[in-house]
Amino acid sequence: MSLSGNRGRLIGLTRDLSLQWEETKNYWRDAKSDEFERRFMAELSAQVNRTVMTLEQMEEILKRVRSDCE
Repeated sequence: MSLSGNRGRLIGLTRDLSLQWEETKNYWRDAKSDEFERRFMAELSAQVNRTVMTLEQMEEILKRVRSDCE
């Protein structure tokens, strides 16, 4: 699978997880829920955003490499 395909899959899976978390919060509303969101969900979102940016940069570099090799 290409970098753009992996990037799209990562974004999609993260979006699905976020939607599931939003649904879960309808039933789980206490201090531990808030802690879980801060410790895990917020950190996951930040990490995924950084990873997506890195994948985009890598894809751009690979395009330049391919172009230079032609």
